[in-house]
Amino acid sequence: MRIDVPPFSTARPLFAARRLMQAAGLWALVFLALGTSGLSGEVFSPALAQEQLAGPVTGLPLPRFVSLKADTANVRRGPSTEHEVQWVYKRRGLPVEIVAEFERWRRIRDADGETGWIYYSLLDGERTALLTGSEEIPLYAEPGGGQIVALAEPGVIGALQLCRPRFCQITAKGYTGWAARRHIWGVYPGETLQ
Repeated sequence: MRIDVPPFSTARPLFAARRLMQAAGLWALVFLALGTSGLSGEVFSPALAQEQLAGPVTGLPLPRFVSLKADTANVRRGPSTEHEVQWVYKRRGLPVEIVAEFERWRRIRDADGETGWIYYSLLDGERTALLTGSEEIPLYAEPGGGQIVALAEPGVIGALQLCRPRFCQITAKGYTGWAARRHIWGVYPGETLQ
């Protein structure tokens, strides 16, 4: 069985306005205006997942993966409605990484490495995975290979069930199977899920 990506489901087309700003050289101005909000670039490194810090608002680990709860979610330049909307996600379940907290706002990073601020109620603690790559990704009946349950297009989102060192079990479009970790964005290297 083949699992297709629904229309408008990949992140890239949703970022057309941002890409235009980058091409026009305006993105550098946005970056300078934003700064890093007192965060070093190290906060964004998945390698630090093992050395997680506690978020100042929630006490939960930083960084951490969550997913979008809403069908539509504005991502802003800063942590308030006074800040301009940078782009809009239109994909419930998309995994994002929380890298900072400020009051009721969370600074997130997406699979493209883009960062912005999103209101906390638009996020869900449910772990999801974004399948990545340039070709269809096989979902296997068992971790490590074997019978292929389904072929998934890059960009498919699935609910994370379990993660082992080289494979994670995901459920997408009614199919459950094991995908190689190298094709999954939404888990840290070495992270296991039970």
